[in-house]
Amino acid sequence: MTLADQKRPRARNARPKIEKAALELFIRDGVDAATTRNIADNAGVSEGALYRHYKGKDELALALFMETHNRLGEMMLTAFTEAGTIEDKVRRAVTAYCAFADEDWLSFSYHLVSLNRYLPHDTKRDDDPVSVVEKLIEHLIESGEIPKGDPAILAAMSLGVVMQSGLNKIYSRLPGPFSQHVETFTRTIMAILLQK
Repeated sequence: MTLADQKRPRARNARPKIEKAALELFIRDGVDAATTRNIADNAGVSEGALYRHYKGKDELALALFMETHNRLGEMMLTAFTEAGTIEDKVRRAVTAYCAFADEDWLSFSYHLVSLNRYLPHDTKRDDDPVSVVEKLIEHLIESGEIPKGDPAILAAMSLGVVMQSGLNKIYSRLPGPFSQHVETFTRTIMAILLQK
């Protein structure tokens, strides 16, 4: 513990401050470049406060990724299990995804830019976002509601519509709030699923 840490009063509600500061640094500088000292300084807490909540930067980075990843899986599951047409379900899922992006841009951005790094840590399970979409597509194929195809390919293409657009928004190539594109995303995903 440094002298500065000893003089700093114990932060209340340090965890949200640490997580927000970490997200900002991870997106701006990358996980590898950020240090626990940088995160603590940006959060206005001691480095010890960070270690009270996380074993270190790597655990924090993975936890932030998985929190968003799990939340997206829950959103997809909710959107697809409610009654309605295929298009209703796709629109609900897209609307939820876009609303999440607009409400929590930091977490959304971090999740997208970290997929390649952290997705291998997530074992395939029934409630991860990709599996939820694949299962829906399998069901739609089996019930004859959409043409036969490879559920994994159709899921990847459907998810790619919103994910690639999200990356473009992160890099300032897509204007306005993400939610303004719900109808375009929905129509495009429907075209993929119906293979038109």
